[in-house]
Amino acid sequence: MEIILAAPRGFCAGVNMAVTSLDLAIQYFGTPIYVYHEIVHNQYVVKTFQAKGAVFVDELSEVPEGATVLFSAHGVSPEIREVARTRKLFAIDATCPLVTKVHLEAIKYAKEGYTIILIGHEGHDEVIGTMGEAPEAIVLVEDEAGVEQLNFPANGKLAYLTQTTLSVDDATRIILALRERFPWVESPPKEDICYATQNRQEAVRLLSQEAEIVLVIGSQNSSNSQRLRELGREQGKDAFLIDGVEDIDRNWFKGSDRVLLTAGASAPESVVQETVEWLVREFNATVREHAVKEENVHFPLPKPLRQLVKDGSLVE
Repeated sequence: MEIILAAPRGFCAGVNMAVTSLDLAIQYFGTPIYVYHEIVHNQYVVKTFQAKGAVFVDELSEVPEGATVLFSAHGVSPEIREVARTRKLFAIDATCPLVTKVHLEAIKYAKEGYTIILIGHEGHDEVIGTMGEAPEAIVLVEDEAGVEQLNFPANGKLAYLTQTTLSVDDATRIILALRERFPWVESPPKEDICYATQNRQEAVRLLSQEAEIVLVIGSQNSSNSQRLRELGREQGKDAFLIDGVEDIDRNWFKGSDRVLLTAGASAPESVVQETVEWLVREFNATVREHAVKEENVHFPLPKPLRQLVKDGSLVE
């Protein structure tokens, strides 16, 4: 067996910032630290922080008044921020700056009287937060069939935005369908799908040509990880999404396969290495890392934590 280890893979800058923020918050404020929704969509990360004393909640009513709460990387709506203020919570906002960009675009378009078509997955934390910025102005579309059901006047102001973790190919198809039906629809100055999502998809698209099997490390509720598995299958490969080695079925492999191994943007490198070690041990696999692009993106910590680090209260 040969393992083709894709790069880039794993943590993006937004996930790294959010995870570091929660680590530092636990260090400074002690536990319990409350987190609104999963800090990132990865079960390994969530369980690791639960063991450290983080409490993940789906409603702010579960957080005691005056406590510290950290908003996850996926962002929250203005309504949630207001509830946090009402309950006198000390809120640390670990929203990915690329998600914040989409929020700001939604606010801008709504103020200018546009109807906004948001391309994304219903119920995803990021979509809920973005729609909360201007619920009266945003219509959600999940696929090309949804585009066919839209009706807007020809003189209406129309713009589209996208969830940051979509499949680039899927988003492109939906955008083309939108432009065909509504040629006057406006787009954001810079596309919304994040650099890391695009880079990981590009790596799978290119490197899967050399493999028989695509193994993606990530959780089932991770949108960008699901897209990587789907992309592998679209390339005609056997593709599987796993949280870790405990999810691997030996019957997937013949023993002489070339396996493309990658990880979604919220999956830790430690789990990648555990998977590599398992495949090497079980199948005497060799490992070849193949980088298709370099990533050197870093996002600053949320303001409260930046100040603490600056004051010397915390050591990064």
